[in-house]
Amino acid sequence: MRKIALDAADIRILSAVQQNGQLSKTRLSELVNLSATPCWARFNRLKNAGLIRGYHGEIALNKITDFVTVIVTVSLKEHRKSDFDRFENHIRQLDQIVECIATGGGMDYVLKVVSPNLSVFQDVMDDLLAEEFQIARYMTYIVTREIKSAQPNLARLVADPEN
Repeated sequence: MRKIALDAADIRILSAVQQNGQLSKTRLSELVNLSATPCWARFNRLKNAGLIRGYHGEIALNKITDFVTVIVTVSLKEHRKSDFDRFENHIRQLDQIVECIATGGGMDYVLKVVSPNLSVFQDVMDDLLAEEFQIARYMTYIVTREIKSAQPNLARLVADPEN
């Protein structure tokens, strides 16, 4: 995939949006130390290029309701593209599965499941197994507390390791 060239101002704009969410033209320009009109033009270019996929609020769920988070690793018996596609399309439809990543190595997928309780989680897993995705094995890990959840530091991630 072709990468988009970014300069330091672009990185500052993306970092500000990543850390603060949707910002006014004035506030964004203050945070990145650019005048408002050129800053907003850059922001719109970055957004139109698909670099900003959306905005969201981080909700403190534990202040609203009790819930359980379970990490599940899944390995499929068959490794054909059609098997992966079918599994992934089904996962996209399940609200309780809030994250799914495909991995290389011993497991094919790592899922993050959030449900009201373990009984509902087990129902999700039972339904997943009933769909006959040829799941060879799965392991579950109950999350007891969240230590860190963050976005990557964009400036450090794109920094030239030579400098």
